[in-house]
Amino acid sequence: MPVPRLRPVFRPVLAVASGLALALLSGCASTGSKSPQAAQAQPPIQVKVFVAAMFEIGANTGDRAGEFQHWYERYFRDAKPIPVAGALGPVFCNADGVCGSVLGMGKVNASASIQAIVLNPQFNFDQSYYVISGVAGTPPSRGTIGDVTWGSWLVDYDLGHRWAPEEGQPGAPVFVPRKGYEDYRRFALNPALTQAAYAMTRAVPLQDSDSAQRYRMRYPDAAARKAPSVHVGTHMTGDTFFHGPGLSKEAQYIAKLYGADDYVATEMEAAAIALVLKRSHGTDRILSLRGSVNFDQGNPQETTQAHLDPKPGDTAGGFAETVANVVAVGGVFVDTVVKDWPQWKDGVPVPR
Repeated sequence: MPVPRLRPVFRPVLAVASGLALALLSGCASTGSKSPQAAQAQPPIQVKVFVAAMFEIGANTGDRAGEFQHWYERYFRDAKPIPVAGALGPVFCNADGVCGSVLGMGKVNASASIQAIVLNPQFNFDQSYYVISGVAGTPPSRGTIGDVTWGSWLVDYDLGHRWAPEEGQPGAPVFVPRKGYEDYRRFALNPALTQAAYAMTRAVPLQDSDSAQRYRMRYPDAAARKAPSVHVGTHMTGDTFFHGPGLSKEAQYIAKLYGADDYVATEMEAAAIALVLKRSHGTDRILSLRGSVNFDQGNPQETTQAHLDPKPGDTAGGFAETVANVVAVGGVFVDTVVKDWPQWKDGVPVPR
């Protein structure tokens, strides 16, 4: 039985559809509209300074300020949030090339966010400076509540071997570095950049509070009793909120063991962020900026546990003033770089 031939009923339909598609494409071209892919092909934002905060307490403006709010109010009020896949929060950028974001607390949180941001094609970080900004603790022998410090070294407090004090020699250190991790646990920041930032901000007036003034008098150390100031030293990065005179002494021991300057600030992110930036853009343009909101140990009349969990009225105070101090100091650097960008874009200007 012969098989009947199928009539080509679909060919005219396909021809009409093809013609319609060509007409639509031609119409788009003639009116100058763009495809979705072309519309998304925006040039990357040239970032001059990137400000990295770790947490915000509530909203970015209008309530109690955390680490980011004063930066936001100074630079990003009119900026639209730019979502970045893999980062904790959006990035904000102003028309001057200043960008900022909240990365999250702790080494893993912050480093994951900064890696997502610096690898995102929406931004160009080839000539960027980075200000890692936040609060910190300080040993009473080196600083006081309200201080702002520029980091000369970033040292990882955790990366090594530790044992219980009772399992070693009495009074001896209970830490040794893990061999082979030298490039991961310490970062000597660019001294020319750090000193330039310190030189332009050392005289910035800092806020203080009555409560902080009273609180620091509980400590016998001369450094603890001083009014807040701007200075330079090693920032110790640890996921563990280490506390007490014994662990403070250990942190200073680690700083000296690694050839760093005096340990002046304990924080939780900077060394991890520096490692990410080292692999992508180097460390020559990194600044670590921390404001001291607590001492890393109690005064001689209180236990470490009592200092960690103070009674009402026994807190240090000065938090609001310190987060404002950080941005007052850091903002001088940011404004200088933006204003004098032709001199800064290729590196730290050589003093004349």
